[in-house]
Amino acid sequence: QVQLVESGGGLVQAGGSLRLSCAASGRTFREYAMAWFRQAPGKEREFVAAIDRSGGRSYYTDSVKGRFTISRDNAKNTVYLQMNSLKPEDTAVYYCAAGRVYDIPFTTDYWGQGTQVTVSS
Repeated sequence: QVQLVESGGGLVQAGGSLRLSCAASGRTFREYAMAWFRQAPGKEREFVAAIDRSGGRSYYTDSVKGRFTISRDNAKNTVYLQMNSLKPEDTAVYYCAAGRVYDIPFTTDYWGQGTQVTVSS
């Protein structure tokens, strides 16, 4: 069982930056690949980025490549999403996800509760 708690969301102007954090409970964090998803109002949840167990491999959806960076600190049981050059279309609830397998499409075994990111124009 893995419990995930996101933080770091908020309101930012277009062009600004935010860093999301996701803290995981338990001693098995390093056994899971991690990912971020987002869901905008009236839209389906979509994949944003994923990182493998060691942090050596990552993958991004095209719309965030070059602007977002996913990373992890296994000693702190935490995964991050650094978001730069934010756009109004990045506005969404961002969810942290854990999966047993690093694969794309990412298969999620556990979800966090989400954190709101709002980008004003």
